[in-house]
Amino acid sequence: MTANPTDASAPALAVVVPAYNEAEVLAAFQGRLAAVLDALDLPARVIYVDDGSRDRTWTVIGELAAADARVTGLRFSRNFGKEAAMTAGLDAVPAGCAATVVIDADLQDPPELIPQLIERWRAGYDVVYATRSEREGESRLKKLTSAAFYRVMERMSDVPIPRDTGDFRLLSARALAALQGLRERQRFMKGLFAWVGFPQARVLYRRDPRAAGTTKWNYARLWRFAVEGITSFSTVPLRFAMWTGVLTSLFAFAYGIEVVIKALLWGNAVAGYPSLMAVVLFLGGVQLLALGVIGEYVGRTYGEIKQRPLYLIQEVTVPAPRPRAA
Repeated sequence: MTANPTDASAPALAVVVPAYNEAEVLAAFQGRLAAVLDALDLPARVIYVDDGSRDRTWTVIGELAAADARVTGLRFSRNFGKEAAMTAGLDAVPAGCAATVVIDADLQDPPELIPQLIERWRAGYDVVYATRSEREGESRLKKLTSAAFYRVMERMSDVPIPRDTGDFRLLSARALAALQGLRERQRFMKGLFAWVGFPQARVLYRRDPRAAGTTKWNYARLWRFAVEGITSFSTVPLRFAMWTGVLTSLFAFAYGIEVVIKALLWGNAVAGYPSLMAVVLFLGGVQLLALGVIGEYVGRTYGEIKQRPLYLIQEVTVPAPRPRAA
């Protein structure tokens, strides 16, 4: 289900803010964002998407909408994930909007950077992404695994995905229209942002620690996110499984020839149980690895075939949305 709020005069700038259990920080975020928007020469709309929060996030969004006419809120029927929340916010951008910014609500990405994104957009770029030069408030392990993920994606994907770049970015009207046309269920937004192409530019910034609350990304979720990204934008794991099978088969064939030759020349005095078990276990492990990789892709294909909605909206603040086709 998608929605598209309408207005007699469409804003020139829309800001999409996915939020999940961010009640502690939303008021502070809106204060800083409103100050930035007030200083701009662009009429703006702020679209908050409550991704099935379990705290007072939706209540706070309602309060913000009542205090600022620029604020619109969408509430999911349950938690569909950040990728779906961003998609819903982008779907809700009013027709005719010239530029759209996606930013998290935790204040790690500073709203004060938005004017620099707009400056680069006005210079002719359709996608302006914010790249983290420093990551404050994160452990060394988190920084190391994040850097490794982006570099692995850079080598495995046919689409160039910028290093050390999150979802904080600006999209032009035509880049947004192209992105709205991508309705795949298994969504890796960083890859989709890059896939649409068009002239792109980056702006460097220092990422701050969270202003309040705790991160929603534990290592299990980060692992699932990494698998999602790799399998969505690369078939390298399938090719790796194939070549591993080919090399293993060659190795097993050569070893079999060696065993036969030794048996013909010197007989088979030793039963060879340890070597037999080693070969069987090795081949079994490789087969299970290959089946697991193939299963990941089959599962994603199964999810796409079902054609379920990307998200369901339970409640919307005014102005009321106008449904449009997914």
